[in-house]
Amino acid sequence: MFDTVVVATDGSKSVSRAVDVGLDLASRFDADVHALSVVDAGEVDASPEQLRDELEVALETNAESALATVRERTGAGITTAVREGHPAPEICAYAREVDADLVVTGTRGRHGENRLLLGSVAEKVVRTAPVPVLTVRQLEIGEQTAAGA
Repeated sequence: MFDTVVVATDGSKSVSRAVDVGLDLASRFDADVHALSVVDAGEVDASPEQLRDELEVALETNAESALATVRERTGAGITTAVREGHPAPEICAYAREVDADLVVTGTRGRHGENRLLLGSVAEKVVRTAPVPVLTVRQLEIGEQTAAGA
């Protein structure tokens, strides 16, 4: 059913569950996993000019770290990529490039709930992706305890 799964991550704690779900799903279908992290060009462009280079390096480092975390969780072969641009279009373009069957993403990333006012990356990916998108929300502490019981 799924041969290629793209797992989008920004390394945030709220995306951790989405990564786990994406990797589990890929494992169940013996699918290839592509982990993708996007350096948000809008965030870089919106920063003061004297800080842009430093911010871009920090965001690239964060993206590499996020992908390293996914690699550690798989214990198997995985393709990773860092892209720079606006996250939703980059995720959708990458899904097209690798002929993905599914994109997995969290519902809230590094920007937290304030992104709800602007429209989340996940919502844009759902609207524009060329393939099905599985959005996974981070459970609250009480929900995790109840689900684990």
